[in-house]
Amino acid sequence: MGKLSSVFSLRHFLVLSLALNVALISRVVYEGENWREEQIRALMADASEKSAHVSISSPSPPSPSPSTSSSMAVTSTEIKDDGERVINLDHGDPTMYERFWQQMGDITTIVISGWQSMSYFSDVKNLCWFLEPEFAKQIIRLHKIVGNAVTDNYYIVVGTGSTQLFQAALYALSPPNASEPMSVVSAAPFYSSYPSVTDFLKSGLYKWAGDANNFNKDGPYIELVTSPNNPDGSIRQPVVNRSGENLVHDFAYYWPQYTPISSPADHDLMLFTVSKATGHAGMRLGWALVKDKEVAKKMTSFIELNTIGVSKDSQQRAAKILQVISDSYEPVGNPKQSGSFFHFSHSMMEERWKALRSAAKQSGLFSLPEFPSSFCNFLGQAFGSQPAFAWLKCEGGIEDCGNFLKKHKILARNGKHFGASPEYVRVSMLDRDESFNLFTKRLSSLHLSQSKDHEEESP
Repeated sequence: MGKLSSVFSLRHFLVLSLALNVALISRVVYEGENWREEQIRALMADASEKSAHVSISSPSPPSPSPSTSSSMAVTSTEIKDDGERVINLDHGDPTMYERFWQQMGDITTIVISGWQSMSYFSDVKNLCWFLEPEFAKQIIRLHKIVGNAVTDNYYIVVGTGSTQLFQAALYALSPPNASEPMSVVSAAPFYSSYPSVTDFLKSGLYKWAGDANNFNKDGPYIELVTSPNNPDGSIRQPVVNRSGENLVHDFAYYWPQYTPISSPADHDLMLFTVSKATGHAGMRLGWALVKDKEVAKKMTSFIELNTIGVSKDSQQRAAKILQVISDSYEPVGNPKQSGSFFHFSHSMMEERWKALRSAAKQSGLFSLPEFPSSFCNFLGQAFGSQPAFAWLKCEGGIEDCGNFLKKHKILARNGKHFGASPEYVRVSMLDRDESFNLFTKRLSSLHLSQSKDHEEESP
Protein backbone atom coordinates (compact mmCIF):
# COMPACT_ATOMS: atom_id res chain seq x y z
CA MET A 1 0.00 0.00 0.00
CA GLY A 2 2.91 2.35 0.84
CA LYS A 3 4.54 1.56 -2.50
CA LEU A 4 1.26 2.25 -4.34
CA SER A 5 0.88 5.53 -2.45
CA SER A 6 4.44 6.53 -3.37
CA VAL A 7 3.90 5.82 -7.07
CA PHE A 8 0.55 7.58 -6.99
CA SER A 9 2.14 10.66 -5.41
CA LEU A 10 5.00 10.73 -7.88
CA ARG A 11 2.63 10.50 -10.82
CA HIS A 12 0.53 13.32 -9.44
CA PHE A 13 3.63 15.39 -8.86
CA LEU A 14 4.77 14.93 -12.49
CA VAL A 15 1.32 15.79 -13.84
CA LEU A 16 1.12 18.84 -11.60
CA SER A 17 4.64 19.96 -12.64
CA LEU A 18 3.79 19.57 -16.34
CA ALA A 19 0.57 21.53 -15.91
CA LEU A 20 2.38 24.37 -14.14
CA ASN A 21 5.02 24.59 -16.87
CA VAL A 22 2.42 24.61 -19.64
CA ALA A 23 0.51 27.32 -17.81
CA LEU A 24 3.67 29.39 -17.39
CA ILE A 25 4.60 29.06 -21.07
CA SER A 26 1.06 29.94 -22.11
CA ARG A 27 1.15 33.02 -19.91
CA VAL A 28 4.46 34.20 -21.37
CA VAL A 29 3.18 33.69 -24.90
CA TYR A 30 -0.11 35.38 -24.05
CA GLU A 31 1.58 38.40 -22.48
CA GLY A 32 4.05 38.61 -25.36
CA GLU A 33 1.21 38.57 -27.84
CA ASN A 34 -0.65 41.26 -25.92
CA TRP A 35 2.48 43.38 -25.80
CA ARG A 36 2.82 43.24 -29.58
CA GLU A 37 -0.89 43.31 -30.40
CA GLU A 38 -1.13 46.99 -31.27
CA GLN A 39 1.97 46.88 -33.49
CA ILE A 40 0.78 43.77 -35.28
CA ARG A 41 -2.60 45.33 -36.00
CA ALA A 42 -0.90 48.42 -37.38
CA LEU A 43 1.70 46.63 -39.46
CA MET A 44 -0.21 43.69 -40.86
CA ALA A 45 -3.05 43.76 -43.34
CA ASP A 46 -5.51 40.92 -43.63
CA ALA A 47 -3.24 37.86 -43.85
CA SER A 48 -5.62 35.74 -45.86
CA GLU A 49 -6.14 38.45 -48.46
CA LYS A 50 -2.41 39.03 -48.74
CA SER A 51 -1.75 35.32 -49.13
CA ALA A 52 -4.32 35.15 -51.89
CA HIS A 53 -2.65 38.08 -53.61
CA VAL A 54 0.81 36.54 -53.44
CA SER A 55 -0.41 33.20 -54.70
CA ILE A 56 -2.01 34.66 -57.80
CA SER A 57 0.81 34.28 -60.28
CA SER A 58 1.14 32.75 -63.69
CA PRO A 59 4.09 31.96 -65.92
CA SER A 60 5.34 35.16 -67.50
CA PRO A 61 8.07 35.98 -69.96
CA PRO A 62 11.41 36.88 -68.32
CA SER A 63 11.47 40.33 -69.92
CA PRO A 64 8.33 42.22 -68.89
CA SER A 65 7.44 45.33 -70.83
CA PRO A 66 6.25 48.59 -69.28
CA SER A 67 2.76 47.91 -70.61
CA THR A 68 2.67 44.70 -68.60
CA SER A 69 2.10 46.72 -65.45
CA SER A 70 -1.17 48.00 -66.89
CA SER A 71 -2.44 44.59 -67.91
CA MET A 72 -1.48 42.84 -64.68
CA ALA A 73 -2.56 45.49 -62.18
CA VAL A 74 -6.02 45.21 -60.71
CA THR A 75 -7.89 48.42 -61.37
CA SER A 76 -9.60 50.15 -58.48
CA THR A 77 -13.03 49.70 -60.08
CA GLU A 78 -12.62 45.91 -59.89
CA ILE A 79 -11.90 45.96 -56.15
CA LYS A 80 -14.66 45.42 -53.64
CA ASP A 81 -14.08 47.52 -50.55
CA ASP A 82 -16.29 47.05 -47.52
CA GLY A 83 -14.23 49.62 -45.64
CA GLU A 84 -13.15 47.10 -42.98
CA ARG A 85 -9.68 46.15 -44.17
CA VAL A 86 -6.84 48.20 -42.70
CA ILE A 87 -4.63 49.66 -45.43
CA ASN A 88 -1.16 50.22 -43.99
CA LEU A 89 0.90 52.66 -46.05
CA ASP A 90 2.90 54.04 -43.13
CA HIS A 91 6.12 52.24 -44.02
CA GLY A 92 8.06 52.35 -47.26
CA ASP A 93 8.20 48.59 -47.68
CA PRO A 94 8.96 48.23 -51.42
CA THR A 95 6.86 45.14 -52.14
CA MET A 96 5.65 46.77 -55.36
CA TYR A 97 8.78 45.38 -57.02
CA GLU A 98 7.97 41.74 -56.23
CA ARG A 99 6.01 41.39 -59.44
CA PHE A 100 8.95 42.36 -61.64
CA TRP A 101 11.41 40.02 -59.95
CA GLN A 102 8.92 37.14 -59.96
CA GLN A 103 8.64 37.50 -63.72
CA MET A 104 12.42 37.41 -64.06
CA GLY A 105 12.44 33.80 -62.89
CA ASP A 106 15.77 32.26 -61.88
CA ILE A 107 17.99 34.73 -63.67
CA THR A 108 18.99 36.35 -60.36
CA THR A 109 19.33 33.09 -58.43
CA ILE A 110 22.70 32.33 -56.85
CA VAL A 111 23.89 29.26 -54.93
CA ILE A 112 26.09 29.74 -51.88
CA SER A 113 27.74 26.53 -50.69
CA GLY A 114 28.15 25.76 -47.01
CA TRP A 115 31.88 26.39 -47.08
CA GLN A 116 31.61 29.83 -48.72
CA SER A 117 31.53 33.22 -46.97
CA MET A 118 32.94 31.79 -43.75
CA SER A 119 35.66 34.37 -43.16
CA TYR A 120 35.03 37.84 -41.74
CA PHE A 121 37.24 39.29 -44.46
CA SER A 122 36.33 40.08 -48.06
CA ASP A 123 39.34 42.05 -49.31
CA VAL A 124 42.08 42.82 -46.80
CA LYS A 125 43.74 45.22 -49.26
CA ASN A 126 40.65 47.39 -49.42
CA LEU A 127 40.09 50.23 -46.96
CA CYS A 128 36.61 48.78 -46.34
CA TRP A 129 37.88 45.24 -45.79
CA PHE A 130 34.38 43.67 -45.54
CA LEU A 131 33.26 45.01 -48.95
CA GLU A 132 32.82 42.16 -51.43
CA PRO A 133 34.85 42.97 -54.61
CA GLU A 134 32.03 41.88 -56.95
CA PHE A 135 29.49 44.04 -55.15
CA ALA A 136 31.83 47.04 -55.42
CA LYS A 137 32.30 46.33 -59.12
CA GLN A 138 28.55 46.20 -59.78
CA ILE A 139 27.91 49.39 -57.77
CA ILE A 140 30.36 51.32 -59.93
CA ARG A 141 29.01 49.77 -63.10
CA LEU A 142 25.38 50.63 -62.32
CA HIS A 143 26.18 54.23 -61.37
CA LYS A 144 28.04 54.71 -64.64
CA ILE A 145 25.16 53.26 -66.68
CA VAL A 146 22.46 55.29 -64.93
CA GLY A 147 24.65 58.39 -64.63
CA ASN A 148 23.36 59.34 -61.18
CA ALA A 149 26.67 59.50 -59.30
CA VAL A 150 30.37 60.01 -59.88
CA THR A 151 32.43 57.07 -58.61
CA ASP A 152 35.97 57.92 -59.76
CA ASN A 153 38.25 58.84 -56.85
CA TYR A 154 35.66 57.77 -54.29
CA TYR A 155 35.93 55.17 -51.55
CA ILE A 156 33.03 52.75 -51.21
CA VAL A 157 31.86 51.85 -47.71
CA VAL A 158 29.18 49.17 -47.41
CA GLY A 159 26.71 49.13 -44.53
CA THR A 160 23.74 47.23 -43.16
CA GLY A 161 21.28 49.53 -44.87
CA SER A 162 21.77 53.27 -45.25
CA THR A 163 20.69 53.77 -41.62
CA GLN A 164 23.91 52.22 -40.34
CA LEU A 165 25.88 54.28 -42.87
CA PHE A 166 24.10 57.41 -41.64
CA GLN A 167 25.21 56.65 -38.09
CA ALA A 168 28.72 55.90 -39.31
CA ALA A 169 28.80 59.24 -41.15
CA LEU A 170 27.77 61.16 -38.02
CA TYR A 171 30.53 59.41 -36.08
CA ALA A 172 33.13 60.05 -38.77
CA LEU A 173 32.29 63.75 -39.22
CA SER A 174 32.16 64.64 -35.51
CA PRO A 175 35.44 65.73 -33.84
CA PRO A 176 36.25 63.36 -30.95
CA ASN A 177 37.45 66.03 -28.51
CA ALA A 178 34.96 68.85 -29.09
CA SER A 179 33.69 70.81 -26.08
CA GLU A 180 30.07 70.06 -27.05
CA PRO A 181 28.22 67.71 -29.42
CA MET A 182 28.10 68.55 -33.11
CA SER A 183 24.71 69.89 -34.23
CA VAL A 184 22.85 67.76 -36.80
CA VAL A 185 20.16 69.48 -38.87
CA SER A 186 17.95 68.92 -41.90
CA ALA A 187 15.40 71.17 -43.60
CA ALA A 188 11.77 70.39 -42.75
CA PRO A 189 9.97 68.37 -43.80
CA PHE A 190 12.82 65.98 -43.02
CA TYR A 191 12.98 62.19 -42.90
CA SER A 192 11.13 61.18 -39.74
CA SER A 193 13.88 58.84 -38.51
CA TYR A 194 16.65 61.44 -38.56
CA PRO A 195 15.91 62.85 -35.07
CA SER A 196 15.41 59.47 -33.38
CA VAL A 197 18.42 57.78 -35.01
CA THR A 198 20.66 60.77 -34.26
CA ASP A 199 19.75 60.86 -30.57
CA PHE A 200 19.17 57.15 -30.00
CA LEU A 201 22.58 56.47 -28.45
CA LYS A 202 22.67 59.84 -26.64
CA SER A 203 26.16 60.33 -28.04
CA GLY A 204 28.41 63.04 -26.72
CA LEU A 205 29.73 63.52 -30.27
CA TYR A 206 26.57 64.84 -31.95
CA LYS A 207 22.92 65.70 -31.28
CA TRP A 208 19.81 66.56 -33.25
CA ALA A 209 19.35 70.33 -33.62
CA GLY A 210 16.17 70.42 -35.69
CA ASP A 211 15.09 72.26 -38.82
CA ALA A 212 18.02 73.57 -40.87
CA ASN A 213 15.89 76.56 -41.89
CA ASN A 214 15.92 77.78 -38.30
CA PHE A 215 19.49 76.85 -37.40
CA ASN A 216 21.63 79.84 -36.40
CA LYS A 217 24.22 78.43 -34.02
CA ASP A 218 27.87 79.25 -34.60
CA GLY A 219 30.45 76.53 -35.08
CA PRO A 220 30.65 73.30 -37.07
CA TYR A 221 27.51 71.36 -37.93
CA ILE A 222 26.26 68.45 -40.03
CA GLU A 223 23.47 69.09 -42.52
CA LEU A 224 21.53 66.16 -43.97
CA VAL A 225 20.41 66.79 -47.54
CA THR A 226 17.93 64.22 -48.86
CA SER A 227 17.27 64.58 -52.58
CA PRO A 228 14.71 63.68 -53.78
CA ASN A 229 13.41 64.42 -50.34
CA ASN A 230 11.61 62.00 -48.08
CA PRO A 231 8.71 62.77 -47.48
CA ASP A 232 7.74 65.40 -50.07
CA GLY A 233 9.79 64.38 -53.13
CA SER A 234 11.37 67.81 -53.65
CA ILE A 235 14.86 68.25 -55.05
CA ARG A 236 17.02 69.61 -52.25
CA GLN A 237 20.14 71.73 -51.82
CA PRO A 238 21.88 72.71 -48.56
CA VAL A 239 20.13 75.60 -46.79
CA VAL A 240 22.51 76.64 -43.96
CA ASN A 241 25.57 77.36 -46.13
CA ARG A 242 27.94 78.60 -43.45
CA SER A 243 31.53 77.93 -42.49
CA GLY A 244 32.02 74.72 -40.59
CA GLU A 245 29.51 72.79 -42.66
CA ASN A 246 29.70 69.02 -43.07
CA LEU A 247 27.23 67.71 -45.63
CA VAL A 248 25.72 64.24 -45.91
CA HIS A 249 23.75 63.74 -49.14
CA ASP A 250 21.14 61.00 -48.94
CA PHE A 251 20.41 59.85 -52.48
CA ALA A 252 18.25 56.82 -51.65
CA TYR A 253 15.68 57.98 -54.23
CA TYR A 254 17.94 59.40 -56.92
CA TRP A 255 17.03 56.68 -59.41
CA PRO A 256 15.11 57.06 -62.71
CA GLN A 257 11.88 55.42 -61.56
CA TYR A 258 11.45 58.28 -59.06
CA THR A 259 12.99 61.36 -60.64
CA PRO A 260 14.77 62.54 -63.82
CA ILE A 261 18.52 61.91 -63.74
CA SER A 262 19.82 65.28 -64.86
CA SER A 263 23.50 64.89 -63.90
CA PRO A 264 25.76 62.63 -61.86
CA ALA A 265 25.86 63.62 -58.19
CA ASP A 266 29.33 64.64 -57.03
CA HIS A 267 29.48 65.42 -53.31
CA ASP A 268 31.82 64.63 -50.44
CA LEU A 269 29.64 61.95 -48.84
CA MET A 270 26.70 60.29 -50.61
CA LEU A 271 24.43 57.52 -49.32
CA PHE A 272 22.56 54.93 -51.40
CA THR A 273 20.48 51.89 -50.48
CA VAL A 274 19.52 48.66 -52.22
CA SER A 275 16.02 48.77 -50.73
CA LYS A 276 14.82 51.74 -52.78
CA ALA A 277 17.05 51.20 -55.80
CA THR A 278 15.92 47.64 -56.60
CA GLY A 279 13.24 46.95 -53.97
CA HIS A 280 15.29 44.39 -52.00
CA ALA A 281 14.81 45.86 -48.53
CA GLY A 282 15.30 42.47 -46.88
CA MET A 283 18.93 42.35 -47.98
CA ARG A 284 19.67 45.20 -45.55
CA LEU A 285 22.40 46.74 -47.68
CA GLY A 286 23.48 50.25 -48.49
CA TRP A 287 26.65 51.92 -49.63
CA ALA A 288 28.38 55.26 -49.21
CA LEU A 289 30.53 57.03 -51.77
CA VAL A 290 33.13 58.99 -49.77
CA LYS A 291 35.76 61.38 -51.12
CA ASP A 292 37.87 61.84 -48.01
CA LYS A 293 39.99 58.83 -47.08
CA GLU A 294 40.04 59.59 -43.36
CA VAL A 295 36.27 59.93 -43.25
CA ALA A 296 35.92 56.60 -45.08
CA LYS A 297 38.32 55.02 -42.56
CA LYS A 298 36.31 56.26 -39.59
CA MET A 299 33.06 55.07 -41.14
CA THR A 300 34.62 51.65 -41.68
CA SER A 301 35.83 51.59 -38.06
CA PHE A 302 32.32 52.41 -36.82
CA ILE A 303 30.80 49.50 -38.77
CA GLU A 304 33.64 47.23 -37.67
CA LEU A 305 32.89 47.96 -34.01
CA ASN A 306 29.13 47.98 -34.52
CA THR A 307 28.60 44.74 -36.47
CA ILE A 308 32.12 43.47 -37.38
CA GLY A 309 31.39 44.01 -41.04
CA VAL A 310 28.39 43.39 -43.29
CA SER A 311 26.83 40.14 -44.50
CA LYS A 312 28.85 38.67 -47.36
CA ASP A 313 25.89 36.55 -48.46
CA SER A 314 23.72 39.66 -48.88
CA GLN A 315 26.46 41.40 -50.82
CA GLN A 316 26.84 38.49 -53.21
CA ARG A 317 23.11 38.36 -53.81
CA ALA A 318 22.95 42.14 -54.31
CA ALA A 319 25.87 41.97 -56.75
CA LYS A 320 23.89 39.51 -58.88
CA ILE A 321 20.77 41.72 -58.82
CA LEU A 322 22.75 44.79 -59.90
CA GLN A 323 24.52 42.76 -62.58
CA VAL A 324 21.22 41.61 -64.09
CA ILE A 325 19.94 45.19 -64.20
CA SER A 326 23.13 46.48 -65.80
CA ASP A 327 23.30 43.62 -68.31
CA SER A 328 19.88 44.61 -69.66
CA TYR A 329 21.19 48.08 -70.53
CA GLU A 330 24.39 47.05 -72.22
CA PRO A 331 25.31 47.39 -74.94
CA VAL A 332 23.63 50.76 -75.53
CA GLY A 333 20.55 50.26 -77.70
CA ASN A 334 19.90 46.76 -76.36
CA PRO A 335 16.35 45.90 -77.62
CA LYS A 336 15.53 44.41 -74.21
CA GLN A 337 15.87 47.79 -72.51
CA SER A 338 12.15 48.58 -72.80
CA GLY A 339 11.38 45.65 -70.50
CA SER A 340 14.26 46.27 -68.14
CA PHE A 341 13.98 47.14 -64.49
CA PHE A 342 14.14 50.93 -64.57
CA HIS A 343 11.80 51.25 -67.55
CA PHE A 344 9.34 48.85 -65.94
CA SER A 345 9.44 50.49 -62.50
CA HIS A 346 9.28 53.99 -64.00
CA SER A 347 6.09 52.98 -65.81
CA MET A 348 4.60 51.56 -62.61
CA MET A 349 5.35 54.75 -60.65
CA GLU A 350 3.89 56.86 -63.45
CA GLU A 351 0.64 54.85 -63.39
CA ARG A 352 0.40 54.99 -59.62
CA TRP A 353 0.83 58.74 -59.46
CA LYS A 354 -1.83 59.21 -62.13
CA ALA A 355 -4.19 56.98 -60.15
CA LEU A 356 -3.49 58.85 -56.90
CA ARG A 357 -3.98 62.28 -58.45
CA SER A 358 -7.24 61.10 -59.99
CA ALA A 359 -8.45 59.76 -56.62
CA ALA A 360 -7.52 62.99 -54.82
CA LYS A 361 -9.34 65.06 -57.44
CA GLN A 362 -12.43 62.86 -57.29
CA SER A 363 -12.55 63.16 -53.52
CA GLY A 364 -11.94 66.90 -53.36
CA LEU A 365 -10.55 66.58 -49.84
CA PHE A 366 -6.87 66.19 -50.64
CA SER A 367 -4.05 67.98 -52.44
CA LEU A 368 -0.68 66.79 -53.69
CA PRO A 369 2.55 68.59 -54.62
CA GLU A 370 3.24 69.37 -58.26
CA PHE A 371 6.65 68.62 -59.75
CA PRO A 372 8.24 70.44 -62.68
CA SER A 373 9.14 68.40 -65.72
CA SER A 374 12.82 68.00 -66.61
CA PHE A 375 14.85 65.86 -68.97
CA CYS A 376 16.17 62.51 -67.80
CA ASN A 377 19.47 61.70 -69.45
CA PHE A 378 19.09 58.01 -68.65
CA LEU A 379 15.56 57.40 -69.96
CA GLY A 380 15.92 59.99 -72.74
CA GLN A 381 12.63 61.74 -71.95
CA ALA A 382 11.25 64.58 -69.87
CA PHE A 383 8.93 63.95 -66.93
CA GLY A 384 8.10 65.27 -63.48
CA SER A 385 9.20 63.50 -60.33
CA GLN A 386 7.08 60.57 -59.19
CA PRO A 387 8.37 59.99 -55.66
CA ALA A 388 8.30 56.83 -53.60
CA PHE A 389 6.10 58.67 -51.07
CA ALA A 390 3.15 60.98 -51.54
CA TRP A 391 3.05 64.09 -49.33
CA LEU A 392 -0.71 64.22 -49.01
CA LYS A 393 -2.49 67.23 -47.49
CA CYS A 394 -6.00 67.13 -46.08
CA GLU A 395 -8.15 70.07 -47.10
CA GLY A 396 -11.67 71.01 -45.98
CA GLY A 397 -10.60 72.18 -42.53
CA ILE A 398 -9.18 68.81 -41.44
CA GLU A 399 -6.44 69.65 -38.93
CA ASP A 400 -5.10 66.13 -38.32
CA CYS A 401 -4.92 64.25 -41.59
CA GLY A 402 -3.41 61.11 -40.07
CA ASN A 403 -6.21 60.80 -37.55
CA PHE A 404 -8.85 61.44 -40.22
CA LEU A 405 -7.49 58.69 -42.47
CA LYS A 406 -7.10 56.33 -39.52
CA LYS A 407 -10.84 56.59 -38.87
CA HIS A 408 -11.27 55.26 -42.40
CA LYS A 409 -8.73 52.49 -41.70
CA ILE A 410 -5.93 54.02 -43.76
CA LEU A 411 -2.61 54.20 -41.92
CA ALA A 412 -0.17 56.90 -43.04
CA ARG A 413 2.63 58.70 -41.19
CA ASN A 414 1.59 62.00 -39.63
CA GLY A 415 3.29 65.17 -40.83
CA LYS A 416 4.31 66.11 -37.29
CA HIS A 417 6.93 63.34 -37.37
CA PHE A 418 8.64 65.16 -40.24
CA GLY A 419 8.77 68.53 -38.51
CA ALA A 420 5.69 69.68 -40.45
CA SER A 421 1.98 70.32 -39.93
CA PRO A 422 -0.35 67.44 -38.99
CA GLU A 423 -2.47 68.55 -41.96
CA TYR A 424 -0.03 66.41 -43.97
CA VAL A 425 0.65 62.70 -44.08
CA ARG A 426 3.26 60.64 -45.87
CA VAL A 427 1.81 57.79 -47.90
CA SER A 428 3.93 54.97 -49.30
CA MET A 429 3.59 54.48 -53.05
CA LEU A 430 5.51 51.19 -52.97
CA ASP A 431 3.08 48.63 -51.57
CA ARG A 432 1.63 45.72 -53.55
CA ASP A 433 -0.93 46.43 -56.27
CA GLU A 434 -3.85 45.15 -54.24
CA SER A 435 -3.19 47.45 -51.28
CA PHE A 436 -2.40 50.48 -53.42
CA ASN A 437 -5.48 50.08 -55.61
CA LEU A 438 -7.68 49.57 -52.57
CA PHE A 439 -6.19 52.75 -51.10
CA THR A 440 -6.94 54.89 -54.16
CA LYS A 441 -10.47 53.49 -54.34
CA ARG A 442 -11.15 54.28 -50.69
CA LEU A 443 -9.49 57.70 -50.89
CA SER A 444 -11.64 58.69 -53.86
CA SER A 445 -14.78 57.86 -51.87
CA LEU A 446 -13.99 60.28 -49.01
CA HIS A 447 -15.85 63.56 -49.35
CA LEU A 448 -16.51 66.84 -47.54
CA SER A 449 -19.45 65.49 -45.54
CA GLN A 450 -17.17 62.91 -43.95
CA SER A 451 -14.65 65.58 -42.97
CA LYS A 452 -17.43 67.47 -41.19
CA ASP A 453 -18.45 64.29 -39.39
CA HIS A 454 -14.82 63.92 -38.33
CA GLU A 455 -14.75 67.46 -36.93
CA GLU A 456 -17.90 66.78 -34.90
CA GLU A 457 -16.39 63.61 -33.46
CA SER A 458 -13.09 65.30 -32.54
CA PRO A 459 -12.81 66.58 -28.94
